[in-house]
Amino acid sequence: MDLTDKGILLVISGPAGTGKGTVVSNILARSDDYALSVSATTRAPRKGEVDGVQYHFVTRAQFEQKIEDGQMLEYAEYVGNYYGTPRERVDAMLEEGINVILEIEVVGAMKIKKLVPDAVTVLLLPPDYKTLEARLRGRGTNTEDDILKRLEQAKREVGNFASYDYIVINEDGASDEAALQIISIVDAEKHRTARNLHIPVDFMAD
Repeated sequence: MDLTDKGILLVISGPAGTGKGTVVSNILARSDDYALSVSATTRAPRKGEVDGVQYHFVTRAQFEQKIEDGQMLEYAEYVGNYYGTPRERVDAMLEEGINVILEIEVVGAMKIKKLVPDAVTVLLLPPDYKTLEARLRGRGTNTEDDILKRLEQAKREVGNFASYDYIVINEDGASDEAALQIISIVDAEKHRTARNLHIPVDFMAD
């Protein structure tokens, strides 16, 4: 008898500056069982970002057409830009047994939870508010107005913590530990009874 061979849809979200990208990179580097779903966005690329790697960069008109055509699994508008998850590739990878990571905002995460009830949601947080502010200012890529908007958004996002299945704290310099904690969560979910309802049938067939 084997445990479920279907991949788990893993949603990781948290305030800007939490270190989601670094933690996700650590997960991907540690296991071939994971893949990152590349989101689409209408925001402009930052320095060093490559289309199709960090995001699929599209125009607002293109994004809205994808919404109309039913090509987005979820989407949300955040600080004036659309962010969303293309549907087709995610479904294919899950069927192949790959755990698909969605690195998305809180609004999108809650939409995924309704659409895919067995998705696993993780809220990644910094140790405290001061650390978050320091990280945002340390980027050197955001205007003061943008930083203040993101800090206000962070307060609202943390207010939704009870809607998540798990919370992981990303301490400074410990993104590898946060990655291991999330991998452990997924490993445990693979053993969840509700994901393995085939076991009694397999047992009786042996």
